[in-house]
Amino acid sequence: MEEKDLLKLSPKELTDLGVCPTCLNRKYNGAVFGDDSQLKIYEDKDIECLFVANPRAVGHMMISTQTHYHDMSEASDELNAKIIKFAKQFTIILKKVYGCERVYLCTMSDGPMNHYHVQLIPRYKNEERGSKNFVKPRKPYVYDETKVNKVKELINSYVSQ
Repeated sequence: MEEKDLLKLSPKELTDLGVCPTCLNRKYNGAVFGDDSQLKIYEDKDIECLFVANPRAVGHMMISTQTHYHDMSEASDELNAKIIKFAKQFTIILKKVYGCERVYLCTMSDGPMNHYHVQLIPRYKNEERGSKNFVKPRKPYVYDETKVNKVKELINSYVSQ
């Protein structure tokens, strides 16, 4: 199968074939997951940080490596430390901007071909605590320009320190 034909497949089908949907999406400018420019909050040579297009909660974010690694065991200690530092800052920011009570951190690199990323899933005061938050139904992303701009402002302030 030619690489361009892969673009007709779902992310699950790509993963099952041993093709990383994230890497393919980046190579073909959003051909797998769509345009993520409104979702992206921060990007540098190592990581990208963005809101999830089909979030489990308002403010659901992910931090992904630029280079392909299956999971954290393949990434350098320095890169893992950077991801954790950003996850901490985004947790602080999400609590401040979105008013969530807690932010759960998880990674689920479970397919035969996955791209290392961590997810930050907010939990709000009126929601049940616990692991059920990791499997809440996904919803469409709702763009909130004011909140997105505040999150960008706060993470850029952190980066420039």
